[in-house]
Amino acid sequence: MLIEKYQIDQHNGELSEKQQNKFNFFKAENPSAESLLQKLVDFQIAIPSWALGTGGTRFGRFSGGGEPRNLEDKMMDIGLLHQLNRSSGAISLHIPWDIPEDVEKIKNLAASLDLKFDAVNSNTFQDQPNQAYSYKFGSLQHVDKKVRDQAIAHNIEVIKQGEALGSKSLTVWLADGSSFPGQLNFREAFQNTLASLKEIYAALPADWKMFVEYKSNEPNFYSTTVADWGQSLLYVTKLGPKAYTLVDLGHHLPNANIEQIVSILLMEGKLGGFHFNDSKYGDDDLTAGAIKPYQLFLIFNELVEGMDANNMNHATDLGWMIDASHNVKDPLEDLLQSVEAIMMAYAQALIVDRKALKAAQKVNDVALCQEILQEAHRTDVRSLVAQARLMAGGAIDPIGLFRSVKVREKLIEERGLKSVATGL
Repeated sequence: MLIEKYQIDQHNGELSEKQQNKFNFFKAENPSAESLLQKLVDFQIAIPSWALGTGGTRFGRFSGGGEPRNLEDKMMDIGLLHQLNRSSGAISLHIPWDIPEDVEKIKNLAASLDLKFDAVNSNTFQDQPNQAYSYKFGSLQHVDKKVRDQAIAHNIEVIKQGEALGSKSLTVWLADGSSFPGQLNFREAFQNTLASLKEIYAALPADWKMFVEYKSNEPNFYSTTVADWGQSLLYVTKLGPKAYTLVDLGHHLPNANIEQIVSILLMEGKLGGFHFNDSKYGDDDLTAGAIKPYQLFLIFNELVEGMDANNMNHATDLGWMIDASHNVKDPLEDLLQSVEAIMMAYAQALIVDRKALKAAQKVNDVALCQEILQEAHRTDVRSLVAQARLMAGGAIDPIGLFRSVKVREKLIEERGLKSVATGL
């Protein structure tokens, strides 16, 4: 379902005076506010096709009802999100969970919803029905070349699927690794993986990028063949100029300095994009900004500084996507909350006094450096983000409108209480 324009207009009309007062107060304190609005309007965060249904753990999954039954339903849900926040204008497909049956129909639907196709994602961490060889002991690293060739062919097929839709990038995340000492020859696993990635890289169209994602552990718990940013950087450097490292915020060991990692990757010209989520213990895939909002701000602080230093376009030169699993919340509300948290962190990074920070760094004024960053982080930018959303035609209070028009109840009426999203 979609929300009617008159419903958004009516909602905004009821809140416009209050919003304008808040934004006027923000402008009085932040004279550059008007100049930031277009940057916020332009900044789009892709929604993954697997995030529209209720997530789960190995212990169980509890459907919330009204889940998307197919790719078209998922796209309609993302279109709805984009109507509300005007910052979710892209979809990232996971293959084979969401293979379009009719490419032209799917492209036309995307155009009608004002959606673009972001990176396509391959899957060699699961065995699929009628698959010839198992990935139980790895895919691109596997000791058996027949298994590696199968995984390579799958990734090339994903590229073809994405090319037909207008995507421009492939994300490769590997579960490959080992769970016990002696199970794997680390050197040979690396060499096999690199040789496999080279074959996939050779199949990339000229204007495409390959993102190599890393993860410290899980599902393997002794070693992972692309375990950290250094290993990913090593792979993508050896692959060539179209290969980049992708950073998922939940894929690090506890207390890793992610902001330093992104700064160095940007400096080397090898940061490809982000998967946003939050965590308390591991790869928890919680709502972005729900646990560590200051860390999210510090990451964006380095992103803005590094991108500006390299004259990069904030909106288009990196890939931005949410990768989260919603166990107990309505997945659409959760995605709205994640997008809002990301936009707020970005807005706070935009108002950092860069000249003052640079001057304080030059004289080693540690206390002042901290004050400058925390001044930006403690600034309430909600009215700025809401004004950008209003300017783009979205809702001042997306979750408020979502609830007032009873979106979830209507989705349950349309799809049923027991519908289950593909890939979950």
